Amino acid sequence: MPSSVASSRSSSVEPSETMQIFVKNVSGDTFPMTVPQDLSIQNLTTLLSIRTSLPESDLRLVYAGKHLSSSSTLAEYNINKEATLHLAVPLRGGMPPKKIRCTYKDCREGAQRIIGDCGFCQGHFCGKHRLLEDHKCDGLEDCKKESHDRNAAQLNAERTQVIKGI
Repeated sequence: MPSSVASSRSSSVEPSETMQIFVKNVSGDTFPMTVPQDLSIQNLTTLLSIRTSLPESDLRLVYAGKHLSSSSTLAEYNINKEATLHLAVPLRGGMPPKKIRCTYKDCREGAQRIIGDCGFCQGHFCGKHRLLEDHKCDGLEDCKKESHDRNAAQLNAERTQVIKGI
């Protein structure tokens, strides 16, 4: 290849200048990155995905309160050296979970966590209806029988034994 062709090819591809930017993640940690000035947001997101071990599809970049489009470059957003970009991760799930309501007939109170869960009918009850008798549990008879059997077994175990012949 002639030297004039080689020199024209090398002169057409000029290395772009690099700059240092800072990226702040959701936990508040800031880390520096040295990147070309004409780097695309898509390529920056790829670099951040590798650095943070988060999926590329979950990463969003914010600068000056604006979400950066992946089809743009840093220069298009006037991002200069030592600028700080914020890394945002989208929230999962959308709506907050519904508050569990008392399962007793027309009661609209919130169910109490753990102590309001009935192990016999699998219902969730408020403080007023959490006892088996209060919510007229279907398993009330089973509970009474189980309790009676347990008490009878305990009494038999503690029964005094009379030793004859002493």
